[in-house]
Amino acid sequence: MVWICHLFSPKLKSRIIFCSPHSRSCLSTLELIYPSTGLSNLSSSSSLHSPSSPSPWFSQILNLILQSKSESLESKLDSYCRIHLLRLSPAFTSCLLRSPSLHSHPDRCLQFFRWSSQQHQCLKIENQEDYNYHTLESYVSLVHAFSSVPSDKKNNVACVIKQLVCEMRSLGLSLTSSASVKLMKGLGIVGLVEELLWVWRQMKCAGLQPSLVHYNCLMDGLVNSGFVHSAEKVFYSMHEKPDILSHNILIKGYCNSRQTAKAVGLFKGMQKRAEVLPDEVTYLFLMQSYHVDHLYHDCVYLYQEMEERGLEIPPDVHGLLITGLCEQGKPFEGLKVFEEMLKRGCQPNVLIYTALIDSFTKSGLEDQAMSLFERMKNDGLTPDEVIYSAVINCLCNFGKLDEAMEYFRFCEKDGDAIINVVMYASLINAFGKAGLVEQAQKLFGEMPDKGLLPDSYCYNTLIDILVKEGRVNEALDQAKRMEKDGVDPTVYTYTMLIHGLFTNHRNEEAIKLWYYMVNEKGIMPTNAAFRVLSRGLCLSGKFNIACKVLDEIAPMGLVVENAHEEMFNVLCKSGRFKQACKLADEIVGKGREIPGRVRTAMINAFRKAGNADLAIKLMHSKIGIGYERFGSIKRRVKFLTLFD
Repeated sequence: MVWICHLFSPKLKSRIIFCSPHSRSCLSTLELIYPSTGLSNLSSSSSLHSPSSPSPWFSQILNLILQSKSESLESKLDSYCRIHLLRLSPAFTSCLLRSPSLHSHPDRCLQFFRWSSQQHQCLKIENQEDYNYHTLESYVSLVHAFSSVPSDKKNNVACVIKQLVCEMRSLGLSLTSSASVKLMKGLGIVGLVEELLWVWRQMKCAGLQPSLVHYNCLMDGLVNSGFVHSAEKVFYSMHEKPDILSHNILIKGYCNSRQTAKAVGLFKGMQKRAEVLPDEVTYLFLMQSYHVDHLYHDCVYLYQEMEERGLEIPPDVHGLLITGLCEQGKPFEGLKVFEEMLKRGCQPNVLIYTALIDSFTKSGLEDQAMSLFERMKNDGLTPDEVIYSAVINCLCNFGKLDEAMEYFRFCEKDGDAIINVVMYASLINAFGKAGLVEQAQKLFGEMPDKGLLPDSYCYNTLIDILVKEGRVNEALDQAKRMEKDGVDPTVYTYTMLIHGLFTNHRNEEAIKLWYYMVNEKGIMPTNAAFRVLSRGLCLSGKFNIACKVLDEIAPMGLVVENAHEEMFNVLCKSGRFKQACKLADEIVGKGREIPGRVRTAMINAFRKAGNADLAIKLMHSKIGIGYERFGSIKRRVKFLTLFD
């Protein structure tokens, strides 16, 4: 193709003569359009900052881009320009890409830019500096558009932005101060450190002096990429004094990297120097960090400090404080903050209501929990599956199974919420506690039909129900099915099964299951698991095995406090005083415990079992601490001598 550009009117509108490669005669003339009309010249300064009036083509082409589908956009643009005899200038393209309405459609922006760039290749460039300026602005707008994509939709955003920066580098575009700021903001959001540092170096090469805004953008990018230590160095090497944004960026980095102590140190330094005082964002970052560490008392302290300073409290702060207090088991304190939140005009969300309802439920306050649920619906909020799970759990805890099932069936058929595993677990547990095992099994069995796979909690709930009902074989079958379905049994699963086997006098099976759990499955036992095992072994007269297991689990790092005392208590409460004394003698004889402590534990065990006579007799004897002489041999007085 051969293109010839010439100016022909006082308004500096350009016409481009298009000649077909198959014919030497001119077929048509195309108007080169700009974002504004009535310009005195086409330089960047005038075309962008001093427009006399917007071009009538601007809104029409913008609407065409927004209303067209991606697959037909290029053909529609070609058709539109051919019909109206138009060709877009680089200034028009860059101005259009800066339009806020296009930023929510980054893919379409890029598609339009590629199409427009093909047109620009056919232009005769008269002012290279002006052309480079508008090309740079187009790339900056594209980076800004892609970096503004919501986090849940950022799949290939980083790759696209990397490609755009690579093209900028290959074109050798010189950065301006404003363009460098926008680029650094976009690259910082995505966390592209290498590209961010390239912009920083290009600024130095172009002789641009970094401003405080540049430093803040650099710090933010480093923090978002996890380079907190580098951001810290930038903070303390600024040519200008750091402002509140600088402090907040570094505090955010400290909090995100779990360096809360450093964040608090910087926060207190701000308060002490009083040059830059913390604002609402500063408090929010610290409270988020405290919330993650479950330091809810510190959250309350910061909240009160914000109130004293008269700062505007963001809705997120209310949410953090309410959920923290609820997790701490303080629903009434959370409700107080909730009321303060409403007075300030902040509207609560479903998450806040869920935290309050769940906390009131766990505190045994059904009326308050259900009252909040009704209040939430009256406020126009639509309950989701999480809130319905909390409500169903609340009703189950108070034995209102019919009402719980009504809500469950509502979610199943007509509700906006989706039934989930948590709802099933609450109902199965409630039916089991009510002795309605068949209904619990029925609910458990229908889960796969609803596309839900029972998790370990559901399995453990059903196994616990079956064990308590004495149906140990069924419980064992469920444990096998659990493994078959790919759900790993937990230590709680084995603890319940071992308890059930001992209760049904299947002692050997219980011992085998313990060693299968530890040796075959590699599951670390807990204190509760050992107590179940030791209780069963003691009641079955297998003291030696209990002591042996206690020695075996010690190298694993599991030290059961007061294990021997609990074994004495189990035997004494069952009236097996001689066996308790025999166990005490074995423990002392093998040096597993200090004799004096064993003696004290035995006295307490006799007393708790209601046998004051044995307790008093032991107190006035030398058993455990005295010796009896057999010629030249001294032997410690044994506990079994109580029954001589």
